[in-house]
Amino acid sequence: MPQIKRSELPTLLTDTPTITACPLFLFFGERYLAREAADQLQAALLKQGGGALHPIDGDQEDSGQTLARLMSFSLLPGKQIYRVSDSRIFLSKTVAGTIWEKAQQNHDGGKSAAAMRHIIAFAKVGSVAIDSPTAFSEIPGSQWEKLFGSAKPQGDLSWADNLLKEAVGTGRMGKGGATDMSDRYIEAFTSGIPKQNCLILTAETVDKRQRLFTFIKKSGIVVDCSVAAGASSQAQQEQKDVLKEMLYKTLSGFGKKIEPRAVEMFFDRVGFHPVAVVTETEKLALYADDRPMITCADLEAMVGRSREDALFELTDAFGKNQVGRTLSILGRLQENGTHGLAILATMRNYLRKMLVFRSLQLSPSPPWHKGMNAKQFQSHYLPALKEKGQWDELLGGHPYALYMSFTKAGDFSCNQLKKCLTLLLEAEFRLKGSPLPQHIVLEEMFLTMLKRP
Repeated sequence: MPQIKRSELPTLLTDTPTITACPLFLFFGERYLAREAADQLQAALLKQGGGALHPIDGDQEDSGQTLARLMSFSLLPGKQIYRVSDSRIFLSKTVAGTIWEKAQQNHDGGKSAAAMRHIIAFAKVGSVAIDSPTAFSEIPGSQWEKLFGSAKPQGDLSWADNLLKEAVGTGRMGKGGATDMSDRYIEAFTSGIPKQNCLILTAETVDKRQRLFTFIKKSGIVVDCSVAAGASSQAQQEQKDVLKEMLYKTLSGFGKKIEPRAVEMFFDRVGFHPVAVVTETEKLALYADDRPMITCADLEAMVGRSREDALFELTDAFGKNQVGRTLSILGRLQENGTHGLAILATMRNYLRKMLVFRSLQLSPSPPWHKGMNAKQFQSHYLPALKEKGQWDELLGGHPYALYMSFTKAGDFSCNQLKKCLTLLLEAEFRLKGSPLPQHIVLEEMFLTMLKRP
C-alpha cells in the first residue's frame, strides 16, 4: 500500500480487511502525532477481535528478540500487537545530523529527557563505545565524519558525554543494535509471520532510502505524521491546522467550546507543541468547570506563554525592526517569569550570529550579493563557505533556515551590530548592579537598539 498522510488515517481505519491483514505498520514524523495515530490503529485492531498489546521501548529494545517474538505463535487469543515506540531500526548516517541537532536543541532548552533520547539514538548510529566517560569528546574529527557522515561539532561536548553516561547508568541505553537488523526483518516478513501477530513501529526520524522503509511502503502501511517546519506562511498554516484539530478534538471530549478570538490567543501562547496543546486545553476545560464556553479570561488565568517560542519571536520582531511588537513580547516574557539575563543571553547569541554572517557577506570570497535566492545560496554560496572550515557550529543548521538568517543579516551593518552588543553589555551591568527595575533597563536597551539609521 502506498504511503499515506496522517489525515488519511481515519478513512483507512474503516477498511477493516486491509488493516487486519496487514502485518507491518510504520508511523513516522512528529513524535506526539505519530504516537496518537498509532493509538488509533491499535484501538481499531483490538476492537475487531480482541487480543493483547506488547509495548516495547525502542531505547532499550533488542531488535533480535523482538523479531523472535514476532516469528513465534502465541497461546493468547486474538491479535498480538508488538508496538515499538521510538524505534531505532531506521537510523543511519543520513539522519545523524538531524538527530544531533535535536539533541542539542533540547539540551539548550533544558529538556534533558528529550535530549537524552536523541543522544541515545545518535550513539547507536555510530556504535559509540558506551564504556567511556568521554565517549563523544574523544572521537577524532576524521573518525567522527566516518561514523556520522558530518564534521565533528566544535566546542565543548561534555554535555553529550554526560547524557550518554547517565543513559548507560540508568539502563536507558540498551544493547540491541538496530540498523543491522533491517535485512532480517525484510526476510522474516517476506517469508511470513504468524497471522495473529503484527508489528507497529513509531519513529521521529527515518532514512527513507533504507531498504526496510521501501519494503514497508510496498508490503505494509506507512503513515506520515510529519508537519512542515519553519516560519514560512505555508509551514505556519500547516502547523496551525494540526493544532486546531487537536484543540477542538480535546475540547469535544469535555463537551466544551472556545471563543473564536481566544483560539488565536491560545496558539500565540502555546506555539507548535502538540503535547502542550493537549495538556493546556485539558487545563482550560477543567478550569471552566460547568461553563460550556472557554473565554479569553480563562486563557489569561491558566495558559502561560511558551518561553522558547516567545524568545524566538522576540528576535524575529527585533530583526524586522518592529518596535511595538518587540516591546509587547518583552513584556509578556517578563510577566511569565523569564529573567532579564536570560533575555539578554538570547539577544547576545542572536546579535553575535548576525555579526558573523554579516562579516562573512563582506568577505570577497565567496561573493555575496543582496537579493541572492535560496537556490543560489544552497547550491553555491553555502558549500563554498563550508569549504573554508570556519564557523562550523553556526553553519551546521538547515540550509533554508541559514538562508533566512543570512538575508536578515544583510539588513544590518557591522557597526550597528557592534553598537548593539555594547548596549547589551551595559544593560547586563545595570541588571546586576543597578537599583533600576528590570523592565526599565530592558525597554531602554531595546528602544535604543531599534533606533536604526
